[in-house]
Amino acid sequence: MIEQFTREMVQLIGSLPPVSIYLVFFLVAYFENVIPPIPGDVLVAFGGYLAAESVVGLIPILVLTTVASVLGFMSMYWIGHRWGAQIEQKQKGVRVLRFIPVKYLNKVRLWMQRWGVGVVLANRFLAGTRSVISLAAGLGHTRISSTVLCSTISSVLWNGILLGFGWVVHENWRLIGEYLSIYGKVILGIMVFYILIRLGIHYYRK
Repeated sequence: MIEQFTREMVQLIGSLPPVSIYLVFFLVAYFENVIPPIPGDVLVAFGGYLAAESVVGLIPILVLTTVASVLGFMSMYWIGHRWGAQIEQKQKGVRVLRFIPVKYLNKVRLWMQRWGVGVVLANRFLAGTRSVISLAAGLGHTRISSTVLCSTISSVLWNGILLGFGWVVHENWRLIGEYLSIYGKVILGIMVFYILIRLGIHYYRK
């Protein structure tokens, strides 16, 4: 399903004028933070290829995807800030929030208690956790200025890397999707391993 979505988006982008292409990339980068299944990273890499082909400008794409990523992050932050209690309690009245995995959210909150906004700074590099991190930041009422700054730095670095790879590998930009999949599994494995180690230490000290 994700691969089909990516193919359809690539075909759509290829048929659009440059101005519309910028708009599509902005929307993809925004909703990728709000609706995690959207493969925004692969499409950003495709943006690097388009920039290498002079279809769009590299800097404008970087700026637009970064701004959109931060706006998406802060949208989820606002949801966490505004409906934090309902999210944790999973109250029936807030139907749109039922999908949120509370147990996973609690783990991210523990990370934030330990590392603070450093988790926000690393959020773009932590595959599969971005929307949860933004929610946790909202729940924790982290300082907005620090949250925006860290989210911006994280987005600039990550999007810059993806665009750079897309530019360098050129027509082989689709390979980046495979590498991102491997990267995500490695990061997930490291996170699970770390949690197990922490749990082991905790029970051993008891």
